[in-house]
Amino acid sequence: MSMDILKNETLDIMIVDDEPANLQILSEILKQRGYKVRPTASGKQALQGAGIEPPDLILLDINMPGMSGYQVCTMLKQDAKLCDIPVIFISALSETMDKVKAFSVGGIDFVTKPFHYEEVQARVETHLKLHLLQMELEKHNKKLEELVLAQVKEISESQMATIFALAKLAESRDDDTGKHQERVQTLCSILCNQMTGKKDFKIWIDGSFIQDMIHASPLHDIGKVAIPDSILLKPGRHTPEEFMIMKTHTTLGAETLRQVRIKYPRNSFINMGVEIAHFHHERWDGTGYPEGLSGGKIPLCARIMAVVDVYDALRAKRCYKEPFSHEESCDIIIKGRGMQFDPGIVDAFGEMQDSFKKVTGEMI
Repeated sequence: MSMDILKNETLDIMIVDDEPANLQILSEILKQRGYKVRPTASGKQALQGAGIEPPDLILLDINMPGMSGYQVCTMLKQDAKLCDIPVIFISALSETMDKVKAFSVGGIDFVTKPFHYEEVQARVETHLKLHLLQMELEKHNKKLEELVLAQVKEISESQMATIFALAKLAESRDDDTGKHQERVQTLCSILCNQMTGKKDFKIWIDGSFIQDMIHASPLHDIGKVAIPDSILLKPGRHTPEEFMIMKTHTTLGAETLRQVRIKYPRNSFINMGVEIAHFHHERWDGTGYPEGLSGGKIPLCARIMAVVDVYDALRAKRCYKEPFSHEESCDIIIKGRGMQFDPGIVDAFGEMQDSFKKVTGEMI
């Protein structure tokens, strides 16, 4: 940075001293160097003026009536808008402890009166240069941080898009509309947000949980990609042997996602995806599959997915069935309260029936 920049009139220096002679002398010195100068006779006026228009640097006397320079500097450093302004103390106090206190309250330098013109000029220019360089560095770091965040966001979104595409591949084989994944994302979001107000769930469901639920929900049936068409698309009832094969989509999907988790063990979205894929066909009464878990032993995300998945499956047309009406679908969900589904989740679902109807009406 060129020193010529420091002589620019846009650089604003506030001088705070109750002695008119000192204000005049310092003002003349700095004006000759091309600075904009603001002489101020008291600490109170200095704080008011800095609050309206923060200066680039402050020259501050210590012994002043009403408010000392130490107090002024302390208050400046407590103000988020003013705390980065460099403060140089100029005082007749020369004891070591006076200087130590000046630095302890936030001063960056100390000039003893009577001062030399050249010394004041040199210290002002040095600290202005450091201050401006620091500001430039902060701007650069902020821009760099924004670029990194943008790149991370782009990478994350591309990864999500790839995973979603794989989930869509599995979905496309047995969903006539091709929008099942989009619907379950929206329905999960609606249900989770409603559940945040319930005492049994609010300690578990926060913004991060909901975001993970939205991103992980399309993975619930990813294991279906390994199920033969003759079973997956069979229009009639499955034989016991076929149903056993059909049920493996839960364990196959979970195992696939576990392989991803090995590489990204702390990724909350993948961890939730494993739980949803594995347990979304478990039942509250313990008669589900693949583990026969019951009640609260079933992960919460899988219990939510169970309600959403069944509702959407009932409402959608499949090769083996016609769509159920919204009212019929709600009746089945409500009748499953405490048997197939978590009672609390069914209650939240009941409160959001109209929203579910709107989503499926627009996307089916």
